[in-house]
Amino acid sequence: MVFWKKSNMLRTEITLGVDIGGTNTVFGYVDRKGRCLASATIPTNAHQSAELFFERLHERAEELLETIYEKCKLVGIGIGAPNANYYTRTIEHPPNLSWEYVNVLDEMDKYYNVPVATTNDANAAALGEMFFGIAQGMRDFIVITLGTGLGSGIVANGELIYGADGNAGEIGHTVVDPNGRECGCGRRGCLETYASATGICRTVQELICNTKEPSDLRCVSFEQLTSKIVYDAAQRGDRLALEAFDYTGKILGMKLAESVAYLSPEAIIFFGGLAAAGELIFKPTKQSMEEHLFAIFKNKVRLLPSGLVEGNTAVLGASALIWNDLEKGRQRPLSKKIINE
Repeated sequence: MVFWKKSNMLRTEITLGVDIGGTNTVFGYVDRKGRCLASATIPTNAHQSAELFFERLHERAEELLETIYEKCKLVGIGIGAPNANYYTRTIEHPPNLSWEYVNVLDEMDKYYNVPVATTNDANAAALGEMFFGIAQGMRDFIVITLGTGLGSGIVANGELIYGADGNAGEIGHTVVDPNGRECGCGRRGCLETYASATGICRTVQELICNTKEPSDLRCVSFEQLTSKIVYDAAQRGDRLALEAFDYTGKILGMKLAESVAYLSPEAIIFFGGLAAAGELIFKPTKQSMEEHLFAIFKNKVRLLPSGLVEGNTAVLGASALIWNDLEKGRQRPLSKKIINE
C-alpha cells in the first residue's frame, strides 16, 4: 500500500529527498520551505543489487511517511547519487557501489506514481543552496563539494547547468598537472586529487617525505590519516598541517580562477567536510584565486560557506531537485505511471 492514496485529507505538500552514499543512504520528507519533517538512514549495502536497495528504501520510507501522512501529501521524489544523470534518470558505474547501470525511474515506478528526478550529489547541493540555503536570490554561482573527491554544481542565469549529456560541471576532473597524482578516474593530476579530503592527506604524506618539518602527523599512518586529523593538527599550530592547507588552497584558488573566467559567478559556495575547516581553507583559496583572476573579475567573486542546515544538507539538496522541477513545471514526463494513468 502507498500512503498518498490513503486519505483525501492530506494537506502539506512534501517531497522525498534521497541521498545515496557508498556506505549509508539518508532520506527525508521536506516541505516547500525547506523544513525536513522526518528523516532516517539505511545502510546502502553496496554489495547488494540495486533492485534490493530500492525495495528496502521504499519499505523504510513508507514506514517513515506513516508518522506524518495524515497531514502531508507526497508530490515528488528527488534522488542524489554518484554518477546519476538528470536527463536519463540513470546511475552508471557509481564509485563504491557494485551497480553497473541502474534505471532509477524503472525502480521507483514499482512503488510510486509521483514525479521522480535524479542527479549527482554536487548538482543537488547547488539546488539545495538555491532553494533553501545561502544562494537564495542568486542567479549565477558555483557550489564546490569538498568531500572524498571534489564535485561541483553550476547555476547560470538561474538554471542548473547539465550540459548536452547531463554530465556538465566536473571541475574536480579538470587537470592541475598532466604528470601529477593518479586519480580514480584513470587520469593524472585531476584537481580532486589535490583539493579534497583525500587530497590534503596525500599532500601531508608528500610533505612528510620531502621535508624535515617536525609534526605530530609523522606518527600517523597514511591508512589512519583523515582530513579531520590534519585539521586538528593545524588548529594546534602544527606547521606541516598548516602548510598542507596552504598548498591545497593555492591549487584550488588557481583552478577556481579559471572557472570564474568561464562563468563569471557572483559567488562560489563551499560545501562538505573539508569546508568545515573554515579560514584554514577559505583564506589561502581566496588569496590564490585573486592572484590568478583575470583583472575584470578581481574582488567581485565571494567565497561563502554552505547555508544549508547541518545534518540535513544532503536530504535538502535532493529534495530541492524535485521541487525545482515541480515549480518550473517541467514538461518532460517524469514517471511512466503518470503517462499511463
